Amino acid sequence: MPRIIAGEFGGRRLAVASDATRPTSDRVREAVFAALDARVDLAGMTVLDLFEGTGALGLEAVSRGAASAVFVDDDGRAAEGLKRNIATCGAGQRAKVVRRAVDDFLRSTTDRYDLVFCDPPYGIPDDELAAVLALVAPLLGDGYLVLERARRTADTSWPPTLRPVVAKRYGDTRVEWAEPR
Repeated sequence: MPRIIAGEFGGRRLAVASDATRPTSDRVREAVFAALDARVDLAGMTVLDLFEGTGALGLEAVSRGAASAVFVDDDGRAAEGLKRNIATCGAGQRAKVVRRAVDDFLRSTTDRYDLVFCDPPYGIPDDELAAVLALVAPLLGDGYLVLERARRTADTSWPPTLRPVVAKRYGDTRVEWAEPR
């Protein structure tokens, strides 16, 4: 069962409500947030968490000072579980759950975000991921897009408006970051 690592909600356990959910491990989240803390101040940031599952990445960001997070997934059980996780953390005023296909949401919003987490199912076809990344790129402010993928997947095809800056491996997980050019 994943937990919030640090900050206001540190130590709170998060429920995994859907069998389709593959939560980001505590170890990977700890490494991602250590790297983020070295680069940016999360205070006041707006966060977008795509394919949110348990919401661990976005909730960790809010716990560490982000102003708000929008969580997007079309899995109804995951969305209901996330709502419970938001309540467990007491983050209701700073969290919004959108139950919708990620690509549909990205096509319909004009909001901009300081930090975007994208943790799609490991089996997502490369062309579908490339389409999602192209839709995310114009919504990213001056911050980072953090992408989690299976270690065995092909190199990420970033849209021309994003520049890759970090690629790390943690066991079976690969985490890549990009920023606007």
